Amino acid sequence: MRTLENCIQFGTPLLLENVGEELDPSLEPLLLKQTFKQGGVECIKLGDRVIEYSADFRFYITTRLKNPHYLPEVATKVSLLNFMITPEGLEDQLLGIVVAKER
Repeated sequence: MRTLENCIQFGTPLLLENVGEELDPSLEPLLLKQTFKQGGVECIKLGDRVIEYSADFRFYITTRLKNPHYLPEVATKVSLLNFMITPEGLEDQLLGIVVAKER
């Protein structure tokens, strides 16, 4: 949590690796970007601490799960990207493109 707080304050990107299908509830304000102004400075509350929020902060989360199923509540708070591709999946995509062009 201390690393997360420092990254938020100083605007450095943070990578959280090997996450399962459930995320820690303490990340909720961060995922929803529940920021507020306090003394003219943008802040966010994580747990019981109020931290200055830098607009340059970026939060990336990765998983090693092949086909994760996240709850709809989580899926609406984040942008999901699937970089996992298999030869069969690529073949299906290419076949779909060819069939679409022939129509």
